[in-house]
Amino acid sequence: MTELDTLQLTKKANTDHEIFPLLQMRWSPRTFSDTPIPEEELLRLFEAARWSASSFNRQPWRFIYAIKGTEAYRSILDCLSEYNRQWASSAPVLLLTAYKEHTEEGDKNFHALHDLGLSLGNMGVQAEHMGIAMHHMAGLDWEKAQEVFSVPEGFHITTAIAVGYYGGDVDSLSEDLREQERQERQRKPIASFAFKGEWKG
Repeated sequence: MTELDTLQLTKKANTDHEIFPLLQMRWSPRTFSDTPIPEEELLRLFEAARWSASSFNRQPWRFIYAIKGTEAYRSILDCLSEYNRQWASSAPVLLLTAYKEHTEEGDKNFHALHDLGLSLGNMGVQAEHMGIAMHHMAGLDWEKAQEVFSVPEGFHITTAIAVGYYGGDVDSLSEDLREQERQERQRKPIASFAFKGEWKG
């Protein structure tokens, strides 16, 4: 059994209730296979995002993606926090997410972030189906990314995502990251966030 196989078993969600197996297997690695992701496979991920639910079908999500070895990839990497840069450079693809802040009528789109999240949920399930991992990152200088990529006013860079096939060498990580990579996943119990009939938080 390879270390990847061991990690996949370690990271498999220990659920309290049965869920869709792809959701159970999904996790956010810090190492990736160096196998490039073909353009057609990337388009399948965006197609999954395209068909996610969206308030009034406004589809406010936007993505900038870059392939390892390109100037755009280096630019995204340079916008990441130092912590994320130390591992994200192993990903074959880096992705920036963004949303449109206002509706076509000029009103603030209160649900835009919700819709962006739904699109990424769709993308994540599709990715898992294809053996592709997505590690979402909040550690990003979004203002720098806005400037570097000339994002127009009215759109907001939100997160970055490292994308690649599961794999890679865990021993290439620093000691603290290796330890995190091998830890079992944990989640809060349902009772801490789902309240029947009244707020209990």
